[in-house]
Amino acid sequence: MNTLVAQERKDFKKSALKTFRNDGEIPAIVYGREINTKSIFIKYTDLRRVIRNVGRNGIISLNVNGQSKNVILRDYQNNPVTKDILHVDFLQVDQHTEIDTNVSVILVGTSKGEKVGGVAKQFLHELNITAKANDIPDSIEIDITNFEIGHTVQIGDIKKEYSNCTFKHEDEETIMMVDYVKPIAEEDASQVEVSGV
Repeated sequence: MNTLVAQERKDFKKSALKTFRNDGEIPAIVYGREINTKSIFIKYTDLRRVIRNVGRNGIISLNVNGQSKNVILRDYQNNPVTKDILHVDFLQVDQHTEIDTNVSVILVGTSKGEKVGGVAKQFLHELNITAKANDIPDSIEIDITNFEIGHTVQIGDIKKEYSNCTFKHEDEETIMMVDYVKPIAEEDASQVEVSGV
């Protein structure tokens, strides 16, 4: 399991916060049923490394003052311009903890329908699920390689593969479909050519 070392934050002055950030550290909190909420600091580079290794929803071993706790990255704030992470919330978990979270949907491959002029339209880019900490997938992948034009994937279609997750969606909600591309009529095409001159 990936370990992230943290130090407890005891100085809450703005000057101290600036000093920590200049040293490449960011503020965070850790909370859960069995612990009091603690304010901590973590190395930004360490956080990025761990997230790369375990994914957005993976379990992290957080070491605070020599004591390790299993946590997940519950929430974070980032700079709207630079996208750098400014603050992180960690939730302590165990194998029985059920968590509500959002998981990204990734379409894998190029469909047969796209190869003959269709287009893959994705309507849901994230799905809201409930699952035990160990069962949360980093992402939900849908292989669309063999999909013909007209093929759709709904929530009900992926439930069996992700049976350890409870989806907070109706079975009939469409995640994606391979749709027709409406051809430009000859008259419209000629107008485009004229207007483009």
